[in-house]
Amino acid sequence: MTDSDPAPFLALLRDDVPLLDVRAPVEFLKGAFPAAHNIALLDDDERAQVGTMYKRAGQEAAIILGNRLVSGHSKAQRLLAWEQWLRSHPGAWLYCFRGGLRSRTVQGWLREAGIECPLVPGGYKAMRQGLIDTIDAAPQRHSLIIVAGRTGSGKTHLLNALPDSLDLEGFAQHRGSAFGTKLGGQPTQINFENAVAVRLLKLQREQNSDLFVEDESRAIGSLSLPTSLHTAMKASPIALIEEDLEFRTQTILNDYIGENSRQFLEADPDRGLEHFYEYLLGSLAKIQRRLGGENYSALQDLMEDALSAQMNGEGDQYHALWIRKLLTDYYDPMYAYQLSKRMERVVFRGNSSEFLEWAQQRSQAAD
Repeated sequence: MTDSDPAPFLALLRDDVPLLDVRAPVEFLKGAFPAAHNIALLDDDERAQVGTMYKRAGQEAAIILGNRLVSGHSKAQRLLAWEQWLRSHPGAWLYCFRGGLRSRTVQGWLREAGIECPLVPGGYKAMRQGLIDTIDAAPQRHSLIIVAGRTGSGKTHLLNALPDSLDLEGFAQHRGSAFGTKLGGQPTQINFENAVAVRLLKLQREQNSDLFVEDESRAIGSLSLPTSLHTAMKASPIALIEEDLEFRTQTILNDYIGENSRQFLEADPDRGLEHFYEYLLGSLAKIQRRLGGENYSALQDLMEDALSAQMNGEGDQYHALWIRKLLTDYYDPMYAYQLSKRMERVVFRGNSSEFLEWAQQRSQAAD
């Protein structure tokens, strides 16, 4: 790949090529790419000063100020950091916001130090637009299949078992329900979209016709699905996963109780369980109004009994009691109502094993 390629960023992002981002930290935090690392030419304060000078006196004055701010010891420190990172990441490319002055400055300083590093034409702005275009084109490039089913049907596990899938909840770092919050929080909206688009780029290389996506509302936690993708999902055929109550209860026990409590304990061995209890009771409180006072009180009591039992290593059978009640009294009726309005789109109904066999047959038929 050379600088003359019309859109080199697509292959760079698809192939997880290391990227050196020399924008200011505040820019990087707003949005970046999965394989990017930030070592800024100008820190946030220096960037603000240079920007003010540019508006007041023009580009030449801004360049003079930038060279004065990053000189001597500060320049040597930054150059050393770039050199060390590039030596440990051979084949890396370099970019700033538009592929302009900042990245060319860093490239020039590196060249003087005997290190060559290619620039991404158009910089961050071009790559970001390319990823937006990739998402917008996905419904035309792929046949979307929506994987639906009652809460606890294991839809995410099924998606991860398929090569031709897009795990939106995984990229959003949220399970898409009141109980879906994960430790560490969610990415920014831009980083979520970028991760989704990079996955789509990888699928383009594999030239898959079907693309399996979990049934989602527009919002996943605090994040929103891109409009073009969500619009296409609302009109796509549905594969309906049908599992019994015990299967779904066990899935939720494993994913929401077992896995989550382990993560809380790993993050804080001393108070992890206490934080997990606060998280679980807080999640229930989010749907208190929709549950109604009587149902909420009954579920809260069952949950508190389960949390007490968990302290003694006996939590699962008690957690299963409130999980079953929450499914049958709240989630199942709500899902049945939502599904009733979309039954004409259902092209498959069956359990997890049957679904995987069906999906494999579709893939083989497409080949």
